[in-house]
Amino acid sequence: MEVRICIDVDDLERGIAFYTQALGLKLGRRLGKGWAEMLGAPSPIDLLAEEPGSAPLGPDHPQRRDFSRHWTPVHVDFAVHDIEEAVRRAVAAGATLERPILQRRWGRMANLADPFGHGLDLLEFQGRGYDEIAEPAPPG
Repeated sequence: MEVRICIDVDDLERGIAFYTQALGLKLGRRLGKGWAEMLGAPSPIDLLAEEPGSAPLGPDHPQRRDFSRHWTPVHVDFAVHDIEEAVRRAVAAGATLERPILQRRWGRMANLADPFGHGLDLLEFQGRGYDEIAEPAPPG
């Protein structure tokens, strides 16, 4: 199985610029007028140009795209080696730092929003990473 991450943006060129400058991704290929495949993460990230106010689920559905800051229970985490540098690059490219770098048992984390209103987290694993907090699997 392959996992692909799709991120709606209101301006494809600005999306490409942000994700290359902020996170070091590279433009893989264009898959149409409003679609760019970004490479450099374990899963491809597809940027999809969509108009603000357009209906993602069809014209009869009341929900509309909104590129102001919004909360969704799904977000993307990017593991980095130097979180201070990664935060600096992301903010310089247009991200908003929403919560300063926090120390966790497994490493460090910063919460940001991209210029299109999507939340994203930067993670710097330390020690054994998530294994520091993992519970043993049940027997069987």
